[in-house]
Amino acid sequence: MVKRKIKQLLEGKEQELKMNLSNNYKDLARDALADYQKTIEECYQHGDLKEKDYLKYRANAADYANRMVGYHH
Repeated sequence: MVKRKIKQLLEGKEQELKMNLSNNYKDLARDALADYQKTIEECYQHGDLKEKDYLKYRANAADYANRMVGYHH
């Protein structure tokens, strides 16, 4: 079970990413994805995420990364 504080943090990062994607803000979406991935890694390294939850969030971030493959200028 993910701690409430950690879950809110990660969901907030994901919401920011979704908002930037829906508004077609490509640069901001890339930055938000990098921040989301970094936060996931940091939470796992600090022991705030169990491996099961870490893998779930990481797969979610990878899904966003796959959707954004063509995002460049």
